[in-house]
Amino acid sequence: MAALIKLSRLIDGLNEWVGRHVAWLVLAAVVISASNAIVRKAFNMSSNAFLEIQWYLFAGVFLLASGYTMLRQEHVRIDVVLQRFSKRNQVKIEIFGILAFLMPFVVSVIVLVWPLVIRAYETGEMSSNAGGLIRWPVFALVPMGFTLLGLQGLSELIKRVAFLRGLIDDPTKKPQVKTPEEELAEAIRARAEGTAK
Repeated sequence: MAALIKLSRLIDGLNEWVGRHVAWLVLAAVVISASNAIVRKAFNMSSNAFLEIQWYLFAGVFLLASGYTMLRQEHVRIDVVLQRFSKRNQVKIEIFGILAFLMPFVVSVIVLVWPLVIRAYETGEMSSNAGGLIRWPVFALVPMGFTLLGLQGLSELIKRVAFLRGLIDDPTKKPQVKTPEEELAEAIRARAEGTAK
């Protein structure tokens, strides 16, 4: 079990790293959106590529941060029902949910989407919009995001089994960490101080 707990920590570290870096895509999408709006109003020019890259960035944030969301215990839960059970029974229900619903769903999506990614890559599929972007990178975000979600599901499963065996503390508690906004503000402040020196 010690090796599995170590694997769980590695997966948690991976999704923590991905989540912290993917957050910057939100800023990129905002900058691109604002720039596109300014250019369109000021010069009466625009490009579908600017609109599509915003969609790609949003897809990247949504899909790649799904494992991070689960790690932070921010995913959708039915706490109204779970609160009626003891902590051990809550954990057992979550184990059932991971095994019966999350993992089959993750595997199904990856199996169904992968051929679309390959075909889009091989054919060089482009957006049907004039000036649109190539499609395979955004298609590839789906199996990448679901792989990260599946890995985090495995990590959560390991933690719940370890909890039932009395090896770790309650894995369902939300970590007492800073909000993403606070983390982003600190990162910007740190970079500003680093460039000022």
